Amino acid sequence: MTSLPVPPEPSAPPTPAVPTATYRLQLQPEFPFAAAERAVPHLAGLGVSHLHLSPVLEAVPGSTHGYDVTDHRSVRAELGGEEGLRALAATARAHGLGLVVDLVPNHMAASPRHNHALRAVLRDGPDSPYARWFDIDWRAGDGRLLLPVLPARLPEVRDRLRVSGGSLHLDGQEFPLRPGTEGLPLDELLDAQWYRLGWWRLARTELDYRRFFTVSELIGVRVEDPGVFAATHAKIVELVADGVVEGLRIDHPDGLADPQGYLEDLAAATGGRCWTVVEKILTGPETLPSAWPVAGTTGYDALRQLDGVFTDPDGADELADLYREFVGKAADRGGRWEATARRAAYEVVTHDLASETAALTRIASRICAADPALRDHAPWALATAVRELLVRVPVYRPYRTGGEEVLTPEAARGAKAAFAVPEEAAAVDVVRDLALGARGDGPEHRAFRARFAQTSSALRAKSVEDTAFYRYTPLLSANEVGGDAGRPAVPPAEFHAYCGRIARDWPAAGTVLSTHDTKRSADVRAAIAVLAQCPRVWAGLLAEVAEVPAPDPHVAWTAWQTAFGFGIPDPDRLVPAVLKSVREAGLRTSWTEPDAGYERAVADFAAAGPGRIPLRAASEAAFALEPHIRAHALGAALAQLTMPGVPELYQNTEREYRALVDPDNRAPFAIGPDDDRTALVRAALRLRRDRPEVFGPGGTYTPLAAEGPAAAHCLAFARSGAVVTAVTRLSLRLAEAGGWQDTELVLPEGRWADLLDGVREFTGGPATELKLAELFADRPVALLVRTG
Repeated sequence: MTSLPVPPEPSAPPTPAVPTATYRLQLQPEFPFAAAERAVPHLAGLGVSHLHLSPVLEAVPGSTHGYDVTDHRSVRAELGGEEGLRALAATARAHGLGLVVDLVPNHMAASPRHNHALRAVLRDGPDSPYARWFDIDWRAGDGRLLLPVLPARLPEVRDRLRVSGGSLHLDGQEFPLRPGTEGLPLDELLDAQWYRLGWWRLARTELDYRRFFTVSELIGVRVEDPGVFAATHAKIVELVADGVVEGLRIDHPDGLADPQGYLEDLAAATGGRCWTVVEKILTGPETLPSAWPVAGTTGYDALRQLDGVFTDPDGADELADLYREFVGKAADRGGRWEATARRAAYEVVTHDLASETAALTRIASRICAADPALRDHAPWALATAVRELLVRVPVYRPYRTGGEEVLTPEAARGAKAAFAVPEEAAAVDVVRDLALGARGDGPEHRAFRARFAQTSSALRAKSVEDTAFYRYTPLLSANEVGGDAGRPAVPPAEFHAYCGRIARDWPAAGTVLSTHDTKRSADVRAAIAVLAQCPRVWAGLLAEVAEVPAPDPHVAWTAWQTAFGFGIPDPDRLVPAVLKSVREAGLRTSWTEPDAGYERAVADFAAAGPGRIPLRAASEAAFALEPHIRAHALGAALAQLTMPGVPELYQNTEREYRALVDPDNRAPFAIGPDDDRTALVRAALRLRRDRPEVFGPGGTYTPLAAEGPAAAHCLAFARSGAVVTAVTRLSLRLAEAGGWQDTELVLPEGRWADLLDGVREFTGGPATELKLAELFADRPVALLVRTG
């Protein structure tokens, strides 16, 4: 095991440098450290302070994302190795930039050929020093680790197995042999291993290790173990200590046994030198636990606010009605969001996560068997209680504190209603107490509490993000990580309140509009969101393309709306996105139970219709929406770049960027031509860089209210009394209502210059009112800076 270097004792706790803005680059073999190094001058010229790199540690060869880590001891050779990373850091530093790195503590690739720790466990079993690295239940099944890696049942592939060089080989896969078993006959050899090779379909019900969501190729890591933490973080801590890395993005903290404990260990190991943000998805009014030693989230909560404040609430409701009318019987659960989300949760917890709920039931059964006060609770009753409580967790997971606010007595009463025999419903109280840590603190009790929370986060992600968001599609722009498909719009007052809280509580948190995980880039979502301002135009567009036959109306609605947002007739990019949507929805086909005929029909339809017809230019009404799409996109961009928090630009989004769900949005970075977005981005980022006291921690946020008939269409705020952002919202509705007319905005006292044109100046103060028709005469946004 590797020991962590001990950081020197500082005279005072260090204060990590807070970025003024970050720029996310997706590293991959086609875009390694050297390519990123060549992009540094361009990115520095934009005005960002840090480059945010996707995972840099060793990963499965050829991986285009890097989240399938194989070795924490080294920087990925395919990207240029540690030498390449240090060279990139030096070049970045010479241009005034630092590096932020994406860190993956929750899981590794379950690849014995490439994962040295897992390989050792497969070879030596539970006595291996690496066995503590992974959540493996050696008491499940026959006491061996199930590896669901076979393309078919074992008898069907047995003749393709080969023994060579102390390993078992099958179709490019390699598995180490238990010492002393190399010479056994094949059947005896297979039975003698610490693992059992199984058909990949067994993972759903028989898996005996913790994985990432439902991805059996990613095995969970026990970073709560001090030795495991030390071994898996030594290289990152070294890079931090050497000044190569100045910030960390923590991937999927909800997968960890104890997120707060992990973050405390990380802060201690890095000596407080890192700006650290967590990929935490907040639901509704949920807030980040205040005890976490981080700067805040990566910004999906900000994305929800930004998308929502530019969405028309009345039009979104009308679109939902049109959707139910158009889709008809094909609408899941009648086209109602809450019912769709609940059905998806039940399906995922009973089907996709069957192995996870079985693991929880095994632990609970062992606890009950060992406790005289809990004996005779039937495993089926415990399993039912686990399932019914999990589907009633309203957020991603409970934490060390505040669990009672998540697993409420009301949730318990609802769970008990699922039992036909009231006496059996007492299992709900047992499971709830175990999940809250109220039934003891032994190893099994701690394991249950952690696994319940981990499974809860997987359930929420899979049922909402990866299932319900593809089944309920009235307005696709709302179906984004952290979003609320049932409530797409956010009132301006709610947006301002959110910004005020961030400025006060988490001023160095991240904000985003597009990421490597967004299902649609911000520009695609902006176009779709404009449809909420003109539902009848959308209905007319669908009628115009009705001659293109679709397999079902749900696919037609979803594919055409995706195509409208994308705006480019490109079947090579659109067809894969539409196919992914129907597989994720799981209504007529899925990843694991595909319907080949249905998928062919979907692909043919998407290629012939949405992939071929340029819908946004198909009619005069659609083409007339382009200025309003631009107004939304520019308004959201400027608001994100100047609101409280640290804005992140995803690669290529300094200009118009149209991308669909991964892998479409993970194409290698390339410098492109400037457009009006680039000028706005450069002006805002350079202002943030030059005036950190205005935007950073300590800076203030003040909403500014317009007055007049179109006041609701202006979103404006001041930062530290020195900068004013004013943008147009719902510009199509504004135009239909007669424009700005006499609507005015009172600026704070002083003289103000518009940074976006460098010419216009305005006077502020209560006696001076600025006509918004004048302010927005040339563009739908304004960035004003106090002069003098």
